[in-house]
Amino acid sequence: MSGSQAPERTPATLRWAVRLLLVEGAGLAAVTLWLIYLDLTSDAASVPGAVSVTVYLALMTVCFLGVGLALQRRRRWARGPGIVVSMLQMPIGLTMMQTGSVYLGAPLFVLGLIGAVLLFAPSTRIALGVR
Repeated sequence: MSGSQAPERTPATLRWAVRLLLVEGAGLAAVTLWLIYLDLTSDAASVPGAVSVTVYLALMTVCFLGVGLALQRRRRWARGPGIVVSMLQMPIGLTMMQTGSVYLGAPLFVLGLIGAVLLFAPSTRIALGVR
């Protein structure tokens, strides 16, 4: 077929970054739903505190899923926010490790690091048209 151009193949770094963001977003959605259930069925010591944590997680869920979907569609603007949300996990994971939740904090830290590295990769940058 002359004149037709094959679609560009998405580099593995971008594909894995998208997968990671979407899986993390799905995990956050599950935790958000669990917190909503707890907010509705438990006697919280601080109702405003409980609701604010739930709202924060809901917003983070939207961020992870939104950025993941935008990167899947190769939206150049989504790379920066993707790096930010990935890197935000690192201090949270580190704090969890320092306060005794190593089994939760270490994977969170590592996933944040991997996500940021995948989005910083030259192949991801080139695929998104970032100079």
